[in-house]
Amino acid sequence: MTVTNKVTPLDRRGRGNGFDLGAIRRRRMTFNVGGVIALLALAVVFIAFFSLFTVPQTTQALVVRLGDPVRTITEPGLHMKIPFIDSVIYVDNRVLDLESGAEEVIASDQKRLVVQAFARYRIRNPLRFYQTVGTIDGANSRLSPLLNAALRRVLGDFTLTQVLRDDRPALMARVRNQLDTEAQDFGIEVLDVRISRANLPMQNSQAVYQRMQTERQREAAEFRAQGSEKSQEIRARADRDVTVLVADATQQGEQARGDGDATRARIFADAYGKDPEFYAFYRSMQAYEAALQPNNTRLVLPPDSRFFRFFGGPSSAPRPK
Repeated sequence: MTVTNKVTPLDRRGRGNGFDLGAIRRRRMTFNVGGVIALLALAVVFIAFFSLFTVPQTTQALVVRLGDPVRTITEPGLHMKIPFIDSVIYVDNRVLDLESGAEEVIASDQKRLVVQAFARYRIRNPLRFYQTVGTIDGANSRLSPLLNAALRRVLGDFTLTQVLRDDRPALMARVRNQLDTEAQDFGIEVLDVRISRANLPMQNSQAVYQRMQTERQREAAEFRAQGSEKSQEIRARADRDVTVLVADATQQGEQARGDGDATRARIFADAYGKDPEFYAFYRSMQAYEAALQPNNTRLVLPPDSRFFRFFGGPSSAPRPK
């Protein structure tokens, strides 16, 4: 089998039997125009990408052109810059914190106090802030000694009691005003200054503790003395009441005893008047009971003594005349 390639001659329009050169040229031109448009669109997107930037609500922007600041943007939103020439530096727009270290302050009454304070500030001038301190860490390092100096100046003019209790809000306002005046050179506005901790030095704390301990001991001794005094008063009043009660009871007892003795004497007198022999017998029995105790009592008396007249029986007792 033999294959032969036949080449047909082109017509005047450049058309052959199998190829259309005009169509090829038109396709090539269309492709070139489309590529140029795509490249232009890509370039526009690229330039727009590097020309637009956003500023969030929590930040401010400083546009720098070849190292020189040209404008400051404080409003949030979408903004433009010259690509590859302008650069954007963002600065925080929120309220920032500054914590100072412990600073020893001498009050006007020569009492020492260790004070630790904090401040709240905001960047009001981004250009001046960038030109003077540059960053937030740089701002804190510059503001911290200024805060300590303001605390020493203000608190040194007042007593310890005024600093801790009486005039503390007014003193903090004075410290804030002084710090705000000095911070304006950095483009910073100081919003508030407060004392977070205020303690006495260690040696002063020990002395105050000992003085407080002595004061409590003195108060305890005073309370004990007052309690002892009250106790003695109560005890004396009770002893007096007991003495009065005992005296009244003794008086009433003696009076009752006297009345009983009188009644007994009257009864004995009546009995003696009615039966003298029984009365003599009863008195002898009382004498025997008092004289003859059960502990080897011995009496040396003659047998016919009147004391033993009832020992011989009732008939041997003499009759009274």
